[in-house]
Amino acid sequence: MAASTAPASRSGLYADPREDWLAQHTEEIIDPARPIVDPHHHLWDRGGLRYMIEEMSADIASGHNIVATVYVDCRSMYRAHGPEAFRPVGEVEFANGVAAMAASGGYGKAAICAGIVSHVNLLLGDGAKAVLEAEIAAGNGRFRGIRHSSAWDADPNVAGMYATRPKGLLLDSTFRKGFSHLAPLDLSFDAWLFHPQIGELTDLARAFPETRIVLDHCGGPVGIGRFAGRRAEVFPEWKASIQEIARCPNVVVKLGGLAMCLLGYDFHLRPKPPSSEETAAAWRPYVETCIEVFGPDRCMFESNFPPDKGQCSYQVIFNAFKRLAAQYSETEKAALFAGTAIDVYRLKID
Repeated sequence: MAASTAPASRSGLYADPREDWLAQHTEEIIDPARPIVDPHHHLWDRGGLRYMIEEMSADIASGHNIVATVYVDCRSMYRAHGPEAFRPVGEVEFANGVAAMAASGGYGKAAICAGIVSHVNLLLGDGAKAVLEAEIAAGNGRFRGIRHSSAWDADPNVAGMYATRPKGLLLDSTFRKGFSHLAPLDLSFDAWLFHPQIGELTDLARAFPETRIVLDHCGGPVGIGRFAGRRAEVFPEWKASIQEIARCPNVVVKLGGLAMCLLGYDFHLRPKPPSSEETAAAWRPYVETCIEVFGPDRCMFESNFPPDKGQCSYQVIFNAFKRLAAQYSETEKAALFAGTAIDVYRLKID
């Protein structure tokens, strides 16, 4: 099989998955019949790292009842030619093709890429509308919104590849002009940022109350770089920001992204991978805070694979979420594992 010639694109915020290391720990699946919509994963083949439909379907086949997934922007398969602004349309075309492969039934029963979130450069201002419309057309009914990363920090040991991106992007007037085209087209906005920036997103959410905003990865709590060794000090700051943004009814939150190195845990450096008990204990304060302030109908568990695969397997990550959700009612669990994602991304599941 020919290898992809696409260059590597590592953020520096997560560990590369190691199948041999992950294979050292397997678990019985908790509550295996529970329907799950995984609302946040990526697919890529670049720089020697491959995570495509074959790898995704293998992870899904490890035991949890995944009925559908949502593909999220990761700069995969952009068009190599044509106007720069329209090159991300290639990612929608790619994800839609994967969705068609999944719909054939040849890769398991899950509707992989049932929803698609790609990227449009909102700094195009009013010019973003034409690109959004092109992505809607390319999505064949599956395109649901965009993500324009605003992750930035002055410390390059925090920011990784995002260190050179603009500070204060969400406050930029031209960005907001582009953002204003989302709601009229019935599109959502996924927000990827670090926790010191949550206040900027809160300001954006208040300025555009009709736009559905999805806060990715529990708001990006940071435990590396200038935040390393300061978890007890940082947690209250993160929590206060989460409590404030939760007051915006147009914002929902994805519970995940916590197995990236960003959080500051060293699971990927240990001789053996962690159990779901270990990961649930580490993530509990963040997950419980989000569910408490947003409510289960505005929260959804996400795999964030393959970035989170650097620290734990698909079996472990959803077992950990099931342990964390054990205290909630059946109605609340149904929202956390599938209902919120179906509602937010307007998924049609057979």
